[in-house]
Amino acid sequence: MPLYGQIHIPIRYRQLEGRILELNRLRAIRRLELIGFVLLLTAFGLKTEFALAKVFHYGRPNIIVIVTDDQRWDTLGSSDNPIIQTPNLDRLAEAGIRFTNTFATSPICAASRASIFTGLFERTHQFNFGVPSLAKRFVRGSYPYLLRQEAGYKTGFVGKFGIFVEDEDLPTMFDFYNPLDRTPYFKNIDGSRRHVTDICGDVAISFLRQYQGKQPFCLSVSFNAPHAEDSDPQQYYWPPSSDHLYRDVSIPESLTAAPEFFHSQPGFLKNSLNRVRWKWRFDTPQKYQEMVKGYYRMISGIDHVVGRIMHELSRLNLDKNTVVIFTSDNGYFLGERGFAGKWLMYEPSIRIPLIIKIPHLEYRRNGRIQKQLALNVDIAPTILSLAGVPIPSNMQGLDLGPLLEGKKVAWRSEVLCEQLYAHPQIPLSDGIRTQSWKYIRYPRHPGYEELYNLDHDHLEMHNLAENKRYQRQLINLRRKRDQLLRAYSPPKN
Repeated sequence: MPLYGQIHIPIRYRQLEGRILELNRLRAIRRLELIGFVLLLTAFGLKTEFALAKVFHYGRPNIIVIVTDDQRWDTLGSSDNPIIQTPNLDRLAEAGIRFTNTFATSPICAASRASIFTGLFERTHQFNFGVPSLAKRFVRGSYPYLLRQEAGYKTGFVGKFGIFVEDEDLPTMFDFYNPLDRTPYFKNIDGSRRHVTDICGDVAISFLRQYQGKQPFCLSVSFNAPHAEDSDPQQYYWPPSSDHLYRDVSIPESLTAAPEFFHSQPGFLKNSLNRVRWKWRFDTPQKYQEMVKGYYRMISGIDHVVGRIMHELSRLNLDKNTVVIFTSDNGYFLGERGFAGKWLMYEPSIRIPLIIKIPHLEYRRNGRIQKQLALNVDIAPTILSLAGVPIPSNMQGLDLGPLLEGKKVAWRSEVLCEQLYAHPQIPLSDGIRTQSWKYIRYPRHPGYEELYNLDHDHLEMHNLAENKRYQRQLINLRRKRDQLLRAYSPPKN
């Protein structure tokens, strides 16, 4: 059953002959319309069933894309975190589909956010810190550009943009654009002191209230939280709605936070920026408790705003035709391996939440869990498919639509993640992640490799790269890594 239903032309027997002829005429016209649209989508290489059902039965849905900053996959109540309080996001997961194996292809905000917009890997779009702007050809392949230019969507953006584009390109992407940064987290607005998370929610709700229903909209809501305020690394700054939370709990540390684990690592990892930021945030038990509770409070503050947005959608009667997508740009170390920050290929750094709530699907598959490997680059093609917009042939992500519909389809068996930002304290790295295995390499340190059996070692504590029993697995993942690097690298001039 297609996502938004099928086209049904009712046939009533014992009708007057003229009525029957009229129905046949309308059916013929509709068939010609469908054939024309199928040919158009086929020309773009798009599978048609998923998009056609939405375009011709319920119309194009509204879409809200919510992206947080530095939120790892296990910081939701629905992901079995016993401490964090995220009731609104948990309700979103109950009414939608939660992808439990979702990864940021580049665990750094600039590259990852460019990948979310474009559906491309970093080595293809080549945007990161130090790059003046995202190339125009990639801007024109982004989901807000295509929705606005090709499908008549009203597009809006509020919050942390995280990438740079030329000034003349912004109006081609967004009808409404309100960037917000986190420095400082509290801002004075019309004489009142407001947290940037709450301001982001205010602006998003204002956008919804201004929507007149004459055209579908896509609103990207991009929070700066729960990113730490690095200008004052001794504390987090959370919204007032979260101030009372987590005061009487003790946050347990990961087994990999033990000092001996840190000391067992090679020098280039021990001396990285991850360790510098660990000293800012986690180098004493008291600081660890304060920082993790602050991190949780920031997420609970986001949850509060998500609840406000969902309530407003319902109040405005927009919830029946609005898709909501929730994810993050990358994960975050909470002291694991003696680290803070992200950038590396371990699970806390690359694994992110992904929830997709779609009207007309929630009553059939409440709270369904999807365990297939999903990526941040899948978000753009999925949005375009939901809107009935042809997916560009150069997009590297996959349309999650068949998985959302519960179909059994051939799917990727491994994913590539990479860190290409040439920072003196962040090692270049890349890795292959399958359902059961993780392989990591460091291009500037070719003598060191990592191999983990995730079925038996989900904390990635035991490096099997030098174990002779696993050499075949190591060689196989090396080969897959090389194949994917070639596949996603731009052609040489």
